[in-house]
Formats: sequence, C-alpha cells, structure tokens
Amino acid sequence: MRRESLLGAAVCAVALTMVVGAVAVPGALAGPPEDLRDSRLTMQQPYIEATDVGGESVTLSLSARLAHRGGTAENVTVETRAIDTETGLVETTEQLSLGNIDGDRDVPYTTNLTVAREGSYRIETEVYADGRRETTHTGTVSNLDALVPQSARSSIGFHDFGDSGAELEAITYRIVDVRDNESTLNVTTDLTNTGDETTGGVDLRIRARQADSNVIADSATVTVGEIRSGRTRTVSTELTVPDGYDYWLVGILSADGVIVETEQSAADLDPTETIGENRTTTETGFQSDDFVQRTEDADRRDRGDEEATAVGGSGPGFTVGVALVALALAALVGIRRQT
Repeated sequence: MRRESLLGAAVCAVALTMVVGAVAVPGALAGPPEDLRDSRLTMQQPYIEATDVGGESVTLSLSARLAHRGGTAENVTVETRAIDTETGLVETTEQLSLGNIDGDRDVPYTTNLTVAREGSYRIETEVYADGRRETTHTGTVSNLDALVPQSARSSIGFHDFGDSGAELEAITYRIVDVRDNESTLNVTTDLTNTGDETTGGVDLRIRARQADSNVIADSATVTVGEIRSGRTRTVSTELTVPDGYDYWLVGILSADGVIVETEQSAADLDPTETIGENRTTTETGFQSDDFVQRTEDADRRDRGDEEATAVGGSGPGFTVGVALVALALAALVGIRRQT
C-alpha cells in the first residue's frame, strides 16, 4: 500500500512539473516553429499574351501564381525557357528571383520571353527553392507568324459586305470616258473604322493590273482623312487604262508606310471574255463606251463624232463595207430559196 502511494505521488509530481514548465516556458508544448516546417510550392496554369509584336520578333508575357504552403521557402527562383519545337534548340531563357516566401498565400509573377515571330515553341517553366526544384510546367505556343505587327495594325479597313445578302464587291468602278482607245475609270471603295476611336492617317493606293500580263496600267494614291468609330467613308479616284482589256483593280491600304490590308475586284473591259472567280470565258457583247456616264459635253462630242462618221464613211454604225456584206448575205439567202 505504501508502494502504491509513493508511485501515485511520483506521477503527480511529474505532472505538476510539466504544467509548471509549460507555464514558465511558453511554447514548450507547441509544435515545431514555422520556419522549420516543410514548404510546398505549386504553380497554377500560366496565361500567355503577346505584348509586343514586331516585324521579326514577338514578346510573350507569361503570367502565373505560385501557391505557397508550409514553412518559409528560401531563395525562390523561376526559370522559363522557349524551345523551338522544330529544331529542339533553346531560343531564349529568363530567370526571375522571388526571394523568400513565407505564409500560406499565392504569389503572382510575370516573365517576358522574346522570340522570333515564326513557327512554334515549347514553353518550359521550373520553380526552385534554395536550389531545389519544387514544381514544373510545360505549354506550347504556335502560329506566331499569324500575329499582326503593331506597326501594321489599323482599325480602318475595306468594308465587309458579307452580311448584306447581296454579292457586292469591295472595289467598284464606273466608266466615265472612252477616247483614243483608252478608258477612264472612276474607282470607288468603302472604308470602315471598326475601332472604338476616331482614327486616320492611312493611304489608299489603287492599281489597275492587266489580267493577262500583270502589267500595271495605271495607279493612284489617295490620303484618307479621319473616320469616326463605326463610320464608313467612300473613297474614289480615277484611272486611265488602254481599252479592250481585262484588269484587276487592286486596293492597298497602308498606315505609316506599312501595308495593313489589300483587296481586289475585276474590271472587264474586254468584250470577248471576263475574269474573276468561278467565271467562264464567253462572248458578252460588252462595249465599254455603252457605260460611259453621259454629260452635256459628252453628248455634244458624240454628236460631232457621228457627223464626222457620216462624212468620212468610217466609225461606229453601219458603214459601206457593212452594207455590202449585208447585200451579199441577202443574195445568198435568195439563191438558197430558189434551189
């Protein structure tokens, strides 16, 4: 009995000592300090954006977050590299130091990579803490050559008639004069500002390219003034080309010397054939002077030409040669009937 009493007294003494020690020394019964716990770093899916697009290169901006849990992660470093998927060669590598990270929180970061504006790249990201790799991520970007350089961007472009329900050409023309085997065309196009702000400073170059030879018969350049947001402006210019040929009317829109958009339409001045997509060669009976815009001066000039034709015996209309041919045909028809 005495032994049990002594054992109980000893247990009580030990318990009392532990309680006194816990009170006298705070944290004696607590867990390990924060800086002694293991740290964990995980990376969220990064977002990639083309922030600077040039003629030959593009800067890719990678934005992501590191999720930190546990103790302090010391000397955290993010290493990102772009690897050409075709050659397997490293195009560029960037390192970003984030220092020490403590507490349970997300840490945002951004890394910029500048690569050639062509092909595709594999983007590899590795996160290190005090020289030890913690997490990795791999992604791919492709078709970088499809990115439009900033110098070639403009909110002004050729109007799209695709939703109009009618087959309308972006570039149209009207024949305003025909003389000396040349046709003068009034070429018109519609330019629309699809941006949110008023803008201008673009030049429109119109070329008449002969369909068979690709020879530029004539060209003209028009400076387009400011166009308000969502508005359309009609721009016209005149070209003079040799009559009796088919042409492609090519519109070239440029801003600060950089071509931003092109468009073309057909101009059929050859009465025996037409050009364009899904068109067949056929006899059309087209005569360019049938579509000349009539004015008082033009009518007076035409009447003068008719008078000269009547005296000289040549020019449009029935001539002596045509009359002889008609008589010969009539004679042949009469002989055929008699037989």
